[in-house]
Amino acid sequence: MAGSIRKRVIDLTASDDDSPFTGPQTRKNPRLGDVSIGTGSDYDDEWDESILDDDVVDPSQEYNDRAFIQYMLYGTLNAKIVGVRYYNGYATIGEMVMLRREPHNPYDGNAIRVLNVQEQQIGHIPRQIAAKLARYMDNRSLIVEGVITGHKDTFDMPLAVKLYGTSDIVERYTLVNELKADRLPLNEFMRNEKVERERIKAAHLAAKKQKATARQGKSNEQWANGAVPGSSQVEGQSLDAIVGESERFNPRNVDQMVEKFGAQEADLQNLPMAKQPMEISAELLPYQLQGLQWLRDHENPQLPAAGSADVVQLWRRAPQQANVFTNICTNYSIKDTLPELASGGILADDMGLGKTVQIISLIAADRALHSQDRTSNATLILAPLSVMSNWSSQIKRHVKPEHELRVLTYHGTRKRPIDSKTIADYDVVITTYETVMTEFWGKKGKNKNPQGVPRKDGLFSVHWRRLVLDEGHSIRNPASKKAVAATNLLARSRWVLTGTPIINTLKDLYSLAKFIRLSGGLDRFELFNGALIRPVNQGDERGSFLLQMLMSSICLRRRKDMPFIDLRLPELSEYVHRIKFLPHEQEKYDALEAQAKGTLDRYRQSLAGNDSAKTYRHLLEILLRLRQVCNHWKLCGEERISGLMEMLSEQKTVDLTPENCAALQAMLQLSIESQEDCPICLEPLHDAVITCCAHAFGYSCIERAIEGQHKCPMCRAELPSTGSLVRPPKEAAAAPPAPADADADADANSSKIEALLKILKATASKDAGIKTIVFSQWTRFLDVVEPQLAAAGIRFARIDGTMSALARDAALEALDSDPQCTVLLASLAVCSVGLNLVAASQVVLADSWWAPAIEDQAVDRVHRLGQKRETTVFRLVVEGTVEENVLRIQEDKRRLMQLAFSEKAKEKKKDRGARVADLERLLGAGSG
Repeated sequence: MAGSIRKRVIDLTASDDDSPFTGPQTRKNPRLGDVSIGTGSDYDDEWDESILDDDVVDPSQEYNDRAFIQYMLYGTLNAKIVGVRYYNGYATIGEMVMLRREPHNPYDGNAIRVLNVQEQQIGHIPRQIAAKLARYMDNRSLIVEGVITGHKDTFDMPLAVKLYGTSDIVERYTLVNELKADRLPLNEFMRNEKVERERIKAAHLAAKKQKATARQGKSNEQWANGAVPGSSQVEGQSLDAIVGESERFNPRNVDQMVEKFGAQEADLQNLPMAKQPMEISAELLPYQLQGLQWLRDHENPQLPAAGSADVVQLWRRAPQQANVFTNICTNYSIKDTLPELASGGILADDMGLGKTVQIISLIAADRALHSQDRTSNATLILAPLSVMSNWSSQIKRHVKPEHELRVLTYHGTRKRPIDSKTIADYDVVITTYETVMTEFWGKKGKNKNPQGVPRKDGLFSVHWRRLVLDEGHSIRNPASKKAVAATNLLARSRWVLTGTPIINTLKDLYSLAKFIRLSGGLDRFELFNGALIRPVNQGDERGSFLLQMLMSSICLRRRKDMPFIDLRLPELSEYVHRIKFLPHEQEKYDALEAQAKGTLDRYRQSLAGNDSAKTYRHLLEILLRLRQVCNHWKLCGEERISGLMEMLSEQKTVDLTPENCAALQAMLQLSIESQEDCPICLEPLHDAVITCCAHAFGYSCIERAIEGQHKCPMCRAELPSTGSLVRPPKEAAAAPPAPADADADADANSSKIEALLKILKATASKDAGIKTIVFSQWTRFLDVVEPQLAAAGIRFARIDGTMSALARDAALEALDSDPQCTVLLASLAVCSVGLNLVAASQVVLADSWWAPAIEDQAVDRVHRLGQKRETTVFRLVVEGTVEENVLRIQEDKRRLMQLAFSEKAKEKKKDRGARVADLERLLGAGSG
């Protein structure tokens, strides 16, 4: 009878030989993983408000680059996958698989699923093992990875479970004790412990040796060359004399390691060459024709032929089975199906080698080809606002009139609507990352569940012929809104243009690989990290080999200094020009320096207390003033921060009055300029904001904290809404230029401005055709310089962050075309990216900071392809100040920047200690 039939319940998480399961498990202590996070995928954004993904992500091991990269292998557990007969997922020996917590499994709240690269479920981890691992995965103290070690049989499949945990020298011993108590393996940890002790010992010896070398260098006064006494500067000094007084400086004389993992120089030299495109008026150089052919080939990649041992995008055809392909990185194999190859790649030529003209040549030469079904012929270019006009002008300049490309600039509130039909009127559409973000996420990023693609209209309604990201390294955070939006655009081919494909760590490369749609599982960060990032960082030869295979397959990088490039660029000479303070400047500096050293002492004493963050912020404020007084004493007269600090010492928060908002903005600017990390995600401040209790966060992080608890994570002060957050100020509007006959204010002068004027006057005397770019981090300094230039009869233009695109274009036009305009005053942040400044051949860096890459980029805007004159760079440095110590710190950071891509592999919480050490060096207050 039907009523007597018992329904059998099968527990898919148990081994087939386990005793029958009688009911759902009851758990008394819910874990973090038990809480439904809904749309809780973490998306960070450096630019705008936060969003959350619309997919439900497993709560145990979602994208978390800090954990993945920093964790070390503790041990390997030989286990098996159970319940395989109930699932269709399949994997082969050696294949990497993904382990996912399943806290809402009705049979076992500790359940852990096993998925293959295609995210098909293979089975579960045995219940006994899952019971031990679940809490570690839920609280993220362990990252658990799997590799198939044997063939699948009827009931199970052999699996090696690798346990990765913190590398923190203190915290890891707590974790070790917990793992011992749970009888989980620690074989790798014990083996590496001895190696770690030896490494620390070697590091101490190296540091001791470096300190001794630094003392010797100081005793030899090697930094005292080229002083220019501020009180007795001679008018009319020649430029040759100024150069003679300056110290020769080569900031880039450090072995560059980025190319280590790319194609070898001999292979680059022998790349096949395309014919000169008939559509292009400029005669392309040989290496540019090679680049064009490489671009064409990589838009139409071909799998290895049958019987070939070639590897294409890490896919190899099985030698004995022509219908089987294996990804040699993840060991993922497919049969009777062709793997999808990425159409496109990364063009990473040095700045100034003509990436723009190579892409324009590709677009023009490819236009005659017929589009595929449902695909537009148009190319979409995403670029920073400051370089949008450069693309349109370069297209107009390089494409012959009879082959003119129809260009649409898609930006601003009055942009012309486009859809899949109207796009037929254009060959190229140029837009900004911010426009793409707004269209994808909605205005102000408030749409937490964006529509799918394609859409009815806009950028996401078109299946583009190709997608080009200029300055593509700006999507290096794959969890940012910018990266997510760009990755969701539809295109046949996808290109990333960047001179710096790897800025900090190899995770930067992961985001680019994901954007170009690299297959084989490498679009999953845990697999990319396990197969490439972690092995390379740990010095594993196979990891380095695989990375080289990948880079040579998807990335083309040529450097200016490669002999076959033969740019024949004029010589670049760089000098440190040293200056002495005027007496009144020295007095101000000495007073600030004494205050800074006192604050540093207080900070050291407060490290164990609650006032350390406040003291640290005060220290940064004084340090900023020290740097500013080196340029001009008028820059450092701001007293609002000190008053705000006093108010906060009496109460937790301040009212957001206009005065307090201005002070909070000044404090936030200190954190941004000092490269502080967000205390929630421990990444550099992204879309920085500051609370009414004076704590700085990335907007997306603090927004989630406010939505969840309405309290500051640092001090528990009440934060009712995101309306209580303060954003940084926009750059102050430039002061109108003073009349040429106006009397210069004698009190407004400074030794650095006098040195700048000397260089400019000497330059005009030597060769009136030389044009100079004056870079500064502070627009207020440019304001002070302007009337001095006007009084000296020097005609100039200016570019800063307050100017519209049209105003910037007008300034660049004046620099290019007006022979009387010999100086461009430039904001370092704006002009270090994307601009062509070859009309100038001299650069003056009025101030420096300890992150040197932005200065190098600024110089490369002048010393690049198209430069006809010898290029001279002056770094203005005031003797006996923090500026001299900045040079030493820059030198160290240049040396470290390219080493093995692992400079962020140490725990982020140690970064402040490293920065305090930098502050001690700046103030000459170190222990030795």
